Amino acid sequence: MDLTNRPRRLRGNDSIRRLCRETRLSTDSLIYPIFVDETLRGRRAIDALPGQFHYGLDSVLQAVEECLAAGVCRGILFGLPAYKDPEGSSAWIENGVVQRAIQAIKAAYPDFYIITDVCLCEYTDHGHCGILRGREVDNDETLKALARTALSHVEAGADMVAPSDMMDGRVGAIRRALDGCGHETTPILAYSAKYASAFYGPFRAAANSAPAFGDRRGYQMDPHNRREARKECALDVAEGADLLMVKPALPYLDVLRDCSQAFDLPMCAYQVSGEYAMIKAAGAQGMVDEHQVMCEAAVSIFRAGADMLITYFAKELAQAIRKGEIG
Repeated sequence: MDLTNRPRRLRGNDSIRRLCRETRLSTDSLIYPIFVDETLRGRRAIDALPGQFHYGLDSVLQAVEECLAAGVCRGILFGLPAYKDPEGSSAWIENGVVQRAIQAIKAAYPDFYIITDVCLCEYTDHGHCGILRGREVDNDETLKALARTALSHVEAGADMVAPSDMMDGRVGAIRRALDGCGHETTPILAYSAKYASAFYGPFRAAANSAPAFGDRRGYQMDPHNRREARKECALDVAEGADLLMVKPALPYLDVLRDCSQAFDLPMCAYQVSGEYAMIKAAGAQGMVDEHQVMCEAAVSIFRAGADMLITYFAKELAQAIRKGEIG
């Protein structure tokens, strides 16, 4: 039998192609970012992120209900406090914006899985991710504040904490604080390979967290470095991280692939605000099919090795998965 001219691609209809897909997406793998503003009543559109909103404490349940209706059962909370100071003390107070949001969500929807972003940049009046000594971040002093913040989130009812600050030793400090208070089973999702990226611009506008001076290159990773990501992941694993993250996603698929292959822990990717905003802008101008590009981008992230994805497209992706358009 001559097989020389046999087609190399899988033949058949869409059903057989879906059956044989190598990369599969699930709604269980999607995490939706939720911005909670302590000074707001109702919700307010975020100009920098078309289709996204700030929610007040009185409307945060609306965000959860929209997620659940779309098939998304996990969210990550970002807080915008009414008060900021040099230490970021609103991050860990018992009645802080994130703590109150957690309590409200858990009272109404106890099965909705809540991850909290643990960082000080949204709470400091200077916008840096830690407590300053002069114009430099004091790493060790910041660890104490981060541990207090993570513990306050868990005691309010958070299911998982995600330190995004990139301070040295933060995962170990948080693990010790949680374990010491009986929260040994609470997982830590470490922002392990977080790059000093220009793709964060819309988020910083949305979270009002842009640095008042300087930048964050002193504690976030240099975009030129690839091998360093594996070192950062290894350090977080040694300190007790349960999950690892690469951020941003699309510009760092090589890093995501490296880290997913090197470590036997679940790998998360964060499709950040700039990635989202570019797809939305190009779609609005008719330059691309927004829906198709959204789907293809998500597939590429999971194909590179992600087990879960934080994305502003989570609800739309969940609906596409349900319809069988991807997945």
